[in-house]
Amino acid sequence: MIVYEATKSEFLKDVFADKLVQHIQDNYETKVGRINESEVRSWDNSMQYMYRVLMDQEIPEDAGVAIEFKIPYTSKRVDMLISGYEKDQRGSVVIVELKQWDKVEKIVGKEAIVKTQFRHGLAETTHPSYQAWSYAALIEDYNENAQKEDLQLYPCAYLHNYIHQKENDPLTDPIYEFYVEKAPVFLKGDAQKLRDFIKRYVHTGDKKKNLYEIEKGRIRPSKSLQDALSKMLKGNREFVMIDDQKVVYETALQLANQALRTKTKEVLVIEGGPGTGKSVLAINLLVEMTKRGLVSQYVTKNAAPRNIYAAKLKQDFRKGHIDNLFKGSGSYIDAPRDEFDCLIVDEAHRLNEKSGMFSHLGENQTKEIMVASKLAIYFIDERQRVTLKDAGSIDEIKRFAEVEGANVTTMKLESQFRCNGSDGYLAWVDDVLQIRETANTHHMGATYDFRVYSDPNELRDVINKLNEKNNKARLVAGYCWNWAKEGKADPNHYDIVLEDTGFAMSWNLDNTATWAIDPESVNEIGCIHTSQGLEFDYVGVIIGGDLVYRDGQVITDPSKRAKTDNSLRGLKKMQKETPEKAAKLADEIIRNTYRTLITRGQKGCFIYCTDKELENYFRERLEKVKYEYEENEFFRPVSEVAEEMGKYDC
Repeated sequence: MIVYEATKSEFLKDVFADKLVQHIQDNYETKVGRINESEVRSWDNSMQYMYRVLMDQEIPEDAGVAIEFKIPYTSKRVDMLISGYEKDQRGSVVIVELKQWDKVEKIVGKEAIVKTQFRHGLAETTHPSYQAWSYAALIEDYNENAQKEDLQLYPCAYLHNYIHQKENDPLTDPIYEFYVEKAPVFLKGDAQKLRDFIKRYVHTGDKKKNLYEIEKGRIRPSKSLQDALSKMLKGNREFVMIDDQKVVYETALQLANQALRTKTKEVLVIEGGPGTGKSVLAINLLVEMTKRGLVSQYVTKNAAPRNIYAAKLKQDFRKGHIDNLFKGSGSYIDAPRDEFDCLIVDEAHRLNEKSGMFSHLGENQTKEIMVASKLAIYFIDERQRVTLKDAGSIDEIKRFAEVEGANVTTMKLESQFRCNGSDGYLAWVDDVLQIRETANTHHMGATYDFRVYSDPNELRDVINKLNEKNNKARLVAGYCWNWAKEGKADPNHYDIVLEDTGFAMSWNLDNTATWAIDPESVNEIGCIHTSQGLEFDYVGVIIGGDLVYRDGQVITDPSKRAKTDNSLRGLKKMQKETPEKAAKLADEIIRNTYRTLITRGQKGCFIYCTDKELENYFRERLEKVKYEYEENEFFRPVSEVAEEMGKYDC
């Protein structure tokens, strides 16, 4: 969708007659909706600069000019397109990302991220060159007409208010060199350079033909994107499927074909506990669907799995085209019906009703995803709902499917890849946390390494040692300590201080989106939001004051949660209106949180409890497991196995 399109001569006339902004505003409100005043001012300002740039006789009068092109099935809008033909008569489009910025701070540790001033204050955003380049990449990867017509796309950024700093300019710092080379950045005083850039690629006019091709192009993944994804997945052991994963995989592909052939909406619900390979299967489906030319995306509420799996899939590749395949669950509020062939939802239990910063947008994420896709796949484990806003459930999915007239298929993943393949350990954890009574009161699986530490420093030392082997050991904690704003980028600021132990560490720093796999992350503590949906070889869990043991009962205390934790936001209001419901939900969330943290380790889990009675309770339960094994000559005591693993496995 293009908000405004004209030839160059028409554009210049509209600007000169002071009619351009009104045309843009009228078209925007007709095609998109209401517009805020700041955007109007931005257009008015930026288009005056582009007027001067395009006032050049060597830029063809009948070159196409488009403003505000919304890239289909994304929320991305390209500021300006200029179309024509190169000297060899190949179709060409120059993409211009316009910025009002006058100051920029570089951000080290995050790829292609800068900080600049917005209305609400300083905030991080993507580098302008990256933005322009990524828009070109999206069009190349998904616009069928652009592929068929072999349109050449040339991105750049124009910061007409930004004065170049002679020394150490953060905007052109070497850390951004890769993207600045892909999409040059033009600053205040660079109007002639931008003119030359446009003239280099727009030699003759096209009377808006290439703009029309882009706007009307069918959305399909390009062959180059399909090949790149297949190459990334091939030989990547992180994503090898086995056992019942393959059965679910083939069923999902069959349903995708069925949805396209019969024009009937299909819904696939896949239940699976920790370590059943839900995410591995989801990534394989994403790659295969794309390879088959189907428009697909991997969706999660939590950003951590998206960032991690995108990074693992790319391996050593730079930030690139595949990032658009990974989306947040609030991305489909305004998506047209059946716009996507397939949406693959990981951690579907984390879906919210409303979206946006203040949870006031949209109707229901489960429904919006279903409406937007021909096939919606929901991977779900209802025992991993960990915030009051988590609204994803199997009943909810089925309810919306009935309304939409969709066929529902349900399947289960049973095979365990976490906790050394031990269903026994998962059941034992449920029993110990008193989530549910199980037959595994005294059994957890003989090869799993579970330990209880009285000294958190000793726990940290063990995790550090185990991490040396392959960077797959991490410390996590219940959210009982505030994540101080002033310390979010300071490794010397200690959020978690355990009195009388000498233990002090930071929560995970916010200068990275991939805490779970960054080598330095072993020196920071993760929480439920940075670890859910991910796995390690070994996990050390610090259990805070929100979980204690009294008079034979494991008790939860939501008042001990940190003020910076939003998991229980809205609880106080609920306690006044429906106290019994509030107490039940808060209790469930806290137990589920620790269940999730304690099942992140494939080979072992080590815990430290701030409540000594809870520590003693865990020790007693562990001793009973030990006793049962000693009674059986085929088993060895857990403590003995743990001791050996501690000696030799690191």
